[in-house]
Amino acid sequence: MSTPSSIIRIRGLHKRFGDLHVLRGIDLDVAPGERIAILGSSGSGKSTLLRCLNFMEMPSAGEIEILGRTVGRPTGAQAGGERVMQYSEAELCAVRRSVGMVFQQFNLFPHMTVVQNVMEGLRTVKGEARDAAHAKAMRELDKVGLADKAHVYPGRLSGGQQQRVAIARALAMEPQVLLFDEPTSSLDPELVGEVLSVIRDLGSEGRTMLLVTHELGFAYHFASRVVFVADGVFHEEGPPEAVLKHPQRERTQRFLERFTAFSF
Repeated sequence: MSTPSSIIRIRGLHKRFGDLHVLRGIDLDVAPGERIAILGSSGSGKSTLLRCLNFMEMPSAGEIEILGRTVGRPTGAQAGGERVMQYSEAELCAVRRSVGMVFQQFNLFPHMTVVQNVMEGLRTVKGEARDAAHAKAMRELDKVGLADKAHVYPGRLSGGQQQRVAIARALAMEPQVLLFDEPTSSLDPELVGEVLSVIRDLGSEGRTMLLVTHELGFAYHFASRVVFVADGVFHEEGPPEAVLKHPQRERTQRFLERFTAFSF
């Protein structure tokens, strides 16, 4: 069992896609209210890590514990010496209700209005009544500054507004943990700030958040911990000041040198 201070506990997490070994034994403990920024080059495994955390990708081996409960049960099989787990659909649905995710792409239903998009999970997954789901959706849209767009279709919104709707949709499910997979990477530069502002406000509420990002200046001010991923392992981690200003590992230093324009 994890300690009471852990909301997520990962031990020996591996993910393979055929012969491609993407995650190579990740260990991670996340305390309630932590804001972890995950950095790394394309293909390093950082997005795969998030997708394994809410089981959009099934781990090849290793254990994930969420809210004090281990997800799945051991099969007895071993993959590279690591324990292989078997998962039931019921427990995976429970995990996905507890661990919300915001993607690079907004994935909004174009034929539904903004408020209908936010309501959809509440109605179909949680089975909430229409009026209750509508009221909750409107509260979350107000939180991201889009209550006035409730009855607009996504195609009439900017990319930044669509991403804020996607955040409201995740919040409406009342997750214990929020995962952000490069939420600004598909936005025009002038729209990035409005999404980061919403994420910053959520962090100030004490939410537990893991953020994959290339916005290093934002990571420095937002995160309570920074993790640099390389070749499927945690290469360096620590407070933002230590990792981003005074990295100890050469691989981290080389990565940061690519971002000559960022500032703290």
